[in-house]
Amino acid sequence: MRLSDEAYMRRALQLAALGRFHASPNPMVGAVIVAPDGRVIGEGWHRQCGCGHAEVNTVASVTDPALLRTSTMYVTLEPCSHWGRTPPCARLLIDKGVPRVVVAARDPFPAVSGRGIAMLREAGVDVTVGVLEQESLRLNARFITAHTLKRPFTILKWAQSRDGFLDRRRQDGCDAARISTPLTSTLMHNLRSRCDAILAGSGTVLADDPRLDARLWPGGAVPRPVVLDRRRRVDTAARCMREGTIVESGCTAPGELLPRLYAEYGITSLLVEGGTTVLQSFIDSGLWDAARVETSPEIFGELGAVSAPRIAATPSITRQIDGRRIDFYAQNPLLDVKNL
Repeated sequence: MRLSDEAYMRRALQLAALGRFHASPNPMVGAVIVAPDGRVIGEGWHRQCGCGHAEVNTVASVTDPALLRTSTMYVTLEPCSHWGRTPPCARLLIDKGVPRVVVAARDPFPAVSGRGIAMLREAGVDVTVGVLEQESLRLNARFITAHTLKRPFTILKWAQSRDGFLDRRRQDGCDAARISTPLTSTLMHNLRSRCDAILAGSGTVLADDPRLDARLWPGGAVPRPVVLDRRRRVDTAARCMREGTIVESGCTAPGELLPRLYAEYGITSLLVEGGTTVLQSFIDSGLWDAARVETSPEIFGELGAVSAPRIAATPSITRQIDGRRIDFYAQNPLLDVKNL
């Protein structure tokens, strides 16, 4: 490995992270092109699914295309080798005459997985693989998990009182107890906007009529609602029942539901915001990757209703935000909770 390879790849990883809100269900990918004298002559990242990949945008940013024939490209994930919504990036690099490509990690997606690297090498390109590999895999923990395990990367979320309740007993017409603050709600919508879908059970929808959107984080992606409704109780007038909403009325056990969401709908990341029964079913199944638990200083006492789920794990990180304790849990070895 050349001494400068890590430095250039770190810059490519910084660029990749800029796609956190709109790249999904594609991975976040960044790329840098470096001339023989060490100058960075091109940079780019995958901005949005369906648009140009990082390699395409980076090549397009080079003002003197003749330099490509003597330069090195650093890219955080293996260049694709197949025709999808865009042409194969490996073929682009070959056609442009890029002599050396440094790749952080192989792509686990079956249509790529090793084929892009093989295509480049067969064309005579000098390919180095594995520079800052773990950093690249951690950045794309959601994408890697989904395509390796054939299920969405799953995040559990709830807010509770200090004595462990999700709500107070409600008088007729009363809204749910307000546990989150405006600031922590906004941060929660940031997380929502980085997930493909948000899941809730019919009980939560009937009790709270949630929108299951990311309206407090403008400019982010729009997650797709998933409603578990085995008894078909949710009316089409519910606020979450918009175009694209997935209603699951069959078996809703996580072990069957998650592979179906991946295979049938292409969902690679899922935020579970259901009530205690739904959340506990995911915890008990072990089919979760991360959890975010917000705890207020308030004690509900005798007015408490709906006990919070029980999670037998130690928080990876605890933060104090706006008077609330936020515990982040991770049981996926790829996950860096700072990227959650």
